[in-house]
Amino acid sequence: MACHEIAALRLGLMEVLGVNDEAEHQHELAELGSAADQPGPIRSLCGAKDFAELKVFYESAIAGLEERVSGTKADDPKLPYLRTLIVLTKKVDLDLRHLIEGLTNFYRDLDEMHDFVHEIYPAE
Repeated sequence: MACHEIAALRLGLMEVLGVNDEAEHQHELAELGSAADQPGPIRSLCGAKDFAELKVFYESAIAGLEERVSGTKADDPKLPYLRTLIVLTKKVDLDLRHLIEGLTNFYRDLDEMHDFVHEIYPAE
């Protein structure tokens, strides 16, 4: 079993952050197998171009996972793993949301600090 949502998010983050580690890239692609080529949120997440896309595609991938888990029979031996994966992906979703909020606040604070400097030293 593979944690497709996490592997795809790592590939998307590599894209957004500009991480050029071919070994890591290949590792995550191997984790995904054919899922990286199938239309849907996993493939979209792998190629996310910005944080907004990361968030949307990751949330879509989680929704797909939740749908899969809800359709899994109670006696399926994979069910405990899938339930654990739901917990993991929810925690990662919260962390991703907090990181994006933090970067957004940093962006806004830069403008505020810039304005503050010009209050102290007015532009001529």
